[in-house]
Amino acid sequence: MDAEMIADEMVEVPSPIPISKKAEKPDMMVECSDNLAFMVNLPADFCKLIVTSPPYNLGKEYEARTGLDDYLQLQEQVIAECVRLLHPQGSLCWQVGNYVQNGEIIPLDAALYPIFRQLGLKLRNRIIWYFGHGLHCSRRLSGRYETINWWTLGDDYTWNLDPIRVPSKYPTKRYFKGPNKGQLSGNPKGKNPSDVWQFPNVKSNHPEKTSHPCQFPVELVERLVLSMTNEGDVVFDPYMGVGSSVIAALKHSRVGYGCDNVPEYVTIAQQRIAALKRGELRTRPMGKPIYNPALPNGGH
Repeated sequence: MDAEMIADEMVEVPSPIPISKKAEKPDMMVECSDNLAFMVNLPADFCKLIVTSPPYNLGKEYEARTGLDDYLQLQEQVIAECVRLLHPQGSLCWQVGNYVQNGEIIPLDAALYPIFRQLGLKLRNRIIWYFGHGLHCSRRLSGRYETINWWTLGDDYTWNLDPIRVPSKYPTKRYFKGPNKGQLSGNPKGKNPSDVWQFPNVKSNHPEKTSHPCQFPVELVERLVLSMTNEGDVVFDPYMGVGSSVIAALKHSRVGYGCDNVPEYVTIAQQRIAALKRGELRTRPMGKPIYNPALPNGGH
C-alpha cells in the first residue's frame, strides 16, 4: 500500500504502545513518528544497540526519492542523533544496499562511511548479508547481498560470542601433537561466524512476511542483539518498519524501542508484538538450515 492509498483510506495514526510500569525499564516503546522527533526526547547514552535498515532512496512505496546529496544530508542528521543516544559500550549497525541511478550502482555503505568516521565511530565489521533470491537484472548481475556496517564508539564495547557460535565444520578434530595432543582443537560450543551471513530474505513464502516490501528477517537481528547487548539493554531502530528489531530484542529479554512514520507499518508492528507476547508470532528459528531442493525435505 503506497502513501497515496494510505491517505485515501484515512488510516488512523496508531498510538504508542504503553510503557510497562512493572520494571525500572519498560518492555518496549514503539511509536508512529518522524525519527528525529522521536529521538530528541531520549536521553544521551541510552541505547546499547542501534540497528536499522534505512530507506535506500530507490523510490519504494515507503520513501520519497531524492538526489543522492540530499539523501546523504538527511542520513547525516539521523546518524548524528543516533550517536548521541549510543551508550559508550554500544554498537550501531547500519544495513544498506545500493543506490541505483540509470543502471549505475553506488554502494550506500561506501557513501555513508565518511559520515560515521567524522562522528568518531570505528568500523568493526562490514558484514555481508547474502540471500539466495530476488529480482533478476537484465543488463548487470542480479544483486543477492546487502551490507551491515558494525560501528562502535570505542574499543571497550559489549561483545558476547558464545550465544552466536555456529557448528564447527570438523567438531571432532583433535591436536595431533604438542602438549594438547588428543584434545579437541576447536571450541566445543562451536566456531565464530564469519562476516558473510546467509539468511533468507522475507519474501512471499517466508513465515514472517507482511505488506512491507523490504522487511528485516528477525533471525538476522537476533544475532546482533545476542552478541552486542546483555539482558535488560535497550535496542533501538529509528526506521522500525514492521518491528522486526523490536521483536528480536523482546525475544531475548532486551528493551525494544522503535519508530516509523508510516501508520500502516506501525500498526503491523504493534500487532506482531502483541502476537509475540501471546506466544503466537511465527518467526524463522535461528540456526534453521537454508532450504536446499537437492536434499530430502529441503534439508529441514
